[in-house]
Amino acid sequence: MGSAFPAKAGLSSPELKSEALEPRSAYVHIPFCRRRCYYCDFPISVVGDRRRGENSGTIRQYVEVLCEEIAATPPIGSTLETIFFGGGTPSLLSVAQLRHVLDALEQRFGIAAEAEISMEMDPGAFGLDHIRGYLHAGVNRVSLGVQAFQPELLQACGRSHTAADIEIAVDFIHQTDLANFSLDLISGLPNQSMAQWQDSLAQAIALAPDHLSIYDLTIEPETAFGHWYQPGVKPLPSEELTVNMYRLAQKTLTAAGYEHYEISNYAKPGYQCRHNRTYWENRPYYGFGMGAASYVRGKRFSRPRKTQEYGQWVKEFAAAGGQIDCPITSPQEKLLDQFMVGLRLSEGVNLRELTIEFGADILAPLDRCLTPYIRQGWVSVMGVEGDCDRASNSAPVETLLKNGVGYLKLTDPDGFLYSNLVLVALFEEFSN
Repeated sequence: MGSAFPAKAGLSSPELKSEALEPRSAYVHIPFCRRRCYYCDFPISVVGDRRRGENSGTIRQYVEVLCEEIAATPPIGSTLETIFFGGGTPSLLSVAQLRHVLDALEQRFGIAAEAEISMEMDPGAFGLDHIRGYLHAGVNRVSLGVQAFQPELLQACGRSHTAADIEIAVDFIHQTDLANFSLDLISGLPNQSMAQWQDSLAQAIALAPDHLSIYDLTIEPETAFGHWYQPGVKPLPSEELTVNMYRLAQKTLTAAGYEHYEISNYAKPGYQCRHNRTYWENRPYYGFGMGAASYVRGKRFSRPRKTQEYGQWVKEFAAAGGQIDCPITSPQEKLLDQFMVGLRLSEGVNLRELTIEFGADILAPLDRCLTPYIRQGWVSVMGVEGDCDRASNSAPVETLLKNGVGYLKLTDPDGFLYSNLVLVALFEEFSN
């Protein structure tokens, strides 16, 4: 298919509107884990069950290099409004190490008084004193990596924690004044049944988190699961079963009062993850640490995924005055990024903002590309009076889409379930 990307739609300048925004978010990668889970493809370093920040020279050295990178990064102007410590297992840091990193961020960029500061934590990887110390240092949101409640499933995916550890971890959280607590679950695990999935959802709801992330297992080639299993082949659940698991989660969690605000995320009103919305809204952000990605001044770049190479990268980065030699994201790439991340949100992509940034010429190919999926019921356009369905009321949909009014969105749950097909069509339409 020929390129549908408009040549005269206000796209000649590489400094696009959202790329010119100052980053107000920072992701900090803490790569240490007690062991590598069988599905994990993240850049991590295994330290074993007996090591954590208080007694590990490896972790201590990494934190120093991490703070060197932060100190070498040129501040662009705005204080940080969200910080996310991901991993790995950030809860293996000592309280002093966490505070050291936060101090480095404060000194270099400033941290807003009402900033959301999130920390991923694994059950069994922290004590009550740890979490109290983290909160005192500034953390105000915790994401607990539960993944499953059944011992056999935890063992099957190589998790280091037990079902009893989950109960203890949640009890620790409830003993603090933490007001924002998230929980992660994975569907589609080896030998996982619908009954087990239903039980996990019920147990998760009973713990009353403010936010839930529900991920379908992805088999990455270089993981243990990638060597052992093929998607859809036993002992992995069939595609039909994983689709039904997704539908059950959507039905169960929305009935329990959670908003399905993103393809894999649910929140009680007022508890959407502010940091992750930075990614889904395609806004700039800093990244720090091994394997972390940044999107700053229109440039996307990632750090090395191994410890030694990352340390060398930081030295060269500091010597270069914090400058990165990489191309600015092209207008075409920016548009495709906008579709890929924006359609993950329940409200979708704002058509008026899209046309202001990329020009009205994109609307005709957009309408042509998406018409089959609107008729299929996977895509809709939301105007001021709600969703319009082309099958039942075609004129308003065409008017909204062709005039760049309203929000282009995937339907829930069908559009979310078949989002890859919609995105492939968009990429084919707007790529050379």
